[in-house]
Amino acid sequence: MAAGLLSIPQIPMPASTPSNRPTRLSVSVSVSVLPNAFFISPMRPPFPLSSLRSSALVFALPTAKPEMAAAEKMPKWSLSAIKSFALAEVEARRLKYPTAGTEALLMGILVEGTNDASRFLHANGITLFKVREETVKLLGKSDLFFVSPEEIPLTESAQRALDKAIDEKLKSGEEGETTTIHMLLGIWSEKEEPGYKILASLGFNDHKASELAKVDNSGSVTKT
Repeated sequence: MAAGLLSIPQIPMPASTPSNRPTRLSVSVSVSVLPNAFFISPMRPPFPLSSLRSSALVFALPTAKPEMAAAEKMPKWSLSAIKSFALAEVEARRLKYPTAGTEALLMGILVEGTNDASRFLHANGITLFKVREETVKLLGKSDLFFVSPEEIPLTESAQRALDKAIDEKLKSGEEGETTTIHMLLGIWSEKEEPGYKILASLGFNDHKASELAKVDNSGSVTKT
């Protein structure tokens, strides 16, 4: 299926990728974290932070549904969701994996750390350390000398999770952005995939998913 992009204006992105190639994280990114700033650049290798200008720091999340990318009223992704997505590639690369799957998206949410989904997971005892540990148990360790590709492909299940996140947002009928909460619910919907299995092994269940869906934008997160 051809892949499109949910666009965040300013940098034109390709409308599709060939159907015989795996969907990729939409651009190769370099991520720099400073005390009060988070920079995502579509350039590789990284360039001096002094040359960064906010107008150039834009990003788009991929979709396997071209009609989504073309929809005028498609909800935008929140900044924390965009950061989480970028950090998913960083985590996949850290573990020397050839692809970024639902497990990588889950780790990206936890690495970002400031979002409602991450706070909900922490309140229920699900931490980045535990998720990394369960990921290695489930998927194994990569070869010590393996080097992740420059552009890590997004697995089909991870792509579906992102599209289902948008579906969750639209289903709610509420205005606003698609957030990490919707992303986490998208990961949970992929029941045969690593992200779901890791969450389930750490005590996440359908009841907690229902509670998560009720978390509002105020960030009011409680242990369930």
